Amino acid sequence: MVAAVLRLRYRLLGNTLARSPWQLVGFVFGILGAVWVLGAVIAGLVAASILQGLDTARGIAVVGGSALLLGWALGPVLVAGADATVDAERLAPLPISSRQIMVALTGTGLTGIPGIATCIAALSSVVLWIRWPVAAIVAVPMAVIAVLTCVLVSRLVTTLSSGLSGRRRGREIVGTVVLGLVIMTGPITTGILSLLDAAGDLPTQLGTAGTVLGWTPIGAAWAVAGDVAAGSWLPALFKVVIAVGTLAALWFGWARALHASTGTRPVQTTKAVKAGTLGLFGVLPTGGVGATWARSLTGWLRDPRYLRQLIFVPLFPALFAFTGGVDGGGFGASAIIVAMTLAIAGYADVSYDGTAFAAVLSSGITGRVDRWGRVLGAASVGVPAVIVVAVVVAAVGGGWDHLPAVLGGALGLLLVGYGVSAVSSALIVVPVPRAGDSPFKTVPGQTFASGMLVFAVLGASLVLGAPALILAVVATATASASLGVVALVTGVVVGAGVIVAGVFIGGRILDRTGPSLLQRIKAFPI
Repeated sequence: MVAAVLRLRYRLLGNTLARSPWQLVGFVFGILGAVWVLGAVIAGLVAASILQGLDTARGIAVVGGSALLLGWALGPVLVAGADATVDAERLAPLPISSRQIMVALTGTGLTGIPGIATCIAALSSVVLWIRWPVAAIVAVPMAVIAVLTCVLVSRLVTTLSSGLSGRRRGREIVGTVVLGLVIMTGPITTGILSLLDAAGDLPTQLGTAGTVLGWTPIGAAWAVAGDVAAGSWLPALFKVVIAVGTLAALWFGWARALHASTGTRPVQTTKAVKAGTLGLFGVLPTGGVGATWARSLTGWLRDPRYLRQLIFVPLFPALFAFTGGVDGGGFGASAIIVAMTLAIAGYADVSYDGTAFAAVLSSGITGRVDRWGRVLGAASVGVPAVIVVAVVVAAVGGGWDHLPAVLGGALGLLLVGYGVSAVSSALIVVPVPRAGDSPFKTVPGQTFASGMLVFAVLGASLVLGAPALILAVVATATASASLGVVALVTGVVVGAGVIVAGVFIGGRILDRTGPSLLQRIKAFPI
């Protein structure tokens, strides 16, 4: 069964690459990147095994292995997305048991580019112990356990983020929890680094970190060989128990999560509301612009696919505060970074409508009306968020003198981005997770070219927002309050002008391309 699933996976991959040259380019870049990283890792391990002592080797193995495990836990979900080529939902209808599905998915995880690279890197870590033959022998099975742990934790996180108990609300809750964990990653990492800084030089830091992480589930498997090399057999035995227990717990947890997500029928959740309650549709103005505004704002406030964009609002200020302090330039410019992120969030906004975009086309509203509604919906969330970040940062960092300049650069970039997105979303549709799916899920049909389009939209936004950004930088550097006000006025005026032009151009384009956009959306793989 595992062999059949692997053949199916690689046949699908081959057909996809043959059909999409740009996806083939992205695949080649992925392989080259993995080879480069592997070369650097292996060279570093060889150098460490020759030049460093036992304590440093133990620290390198445990810290590096722990970082690898965390990368497997967060990377596939937050960076690349959950691989939907061969997943549990597609295998569930087949006459195979949950255990066979788990074994097959583990096999696909091990045989992908990340899995192969991890296997090679883990086995290469054996060279750290070449001066201690017994430890080198022990390192081989522990490397196998460590790699399996990486794959299982990835599958567990993917399953949890993709579905819980078959309920859409459960999937949204899990996605929100994952987002919250990401927000805390920066402060936690900075706190660990601060503790290491107090420990002394690099070898001492690695030794301290390795000692602590070696007794945790994320580093125990990598610490066994070091304990064997040091002659600490009893701690090594305890860490073997921790590593094996972690692997068993992950397998059991994954089995439960898999049963909850695929063994339970999807439940249609309903909410009783008072008769005549229209939500935002009853609050905002009537007409095409008002209805589109209400629908767009509802998505921004309730749809996890939009909500995940808002994670950057508290994330960037927190990261800059913990890494550079509240007096650093990064913290002071947090509002501009947040604006840059939110400005391009809707570059392919029509994609999130899915086939429901047919209702927009059949409603008879013009493209210009649709553009205005979507811009107002995004701005109702983005503009207040940027202003709040700028004011809070100024209050915490004592940068009230720079507030007009920061607001000018941030609002100018945000408004310009809305104008650019009004045009780009009338031209671009990309495969996105369906409503109710995990917002991190990667869907078939995404290509290297579609991934690069966001950078083109960002580049256009930066170019059009350059006047306000340049004035903001100069005003901050010269501590000129009057120039800061000029930057603020320039940002708002230029941004408003770009929005008007973007709505006009994007509306005319949408009137012409609307049916073709719907056709392309329907052609996306499910």
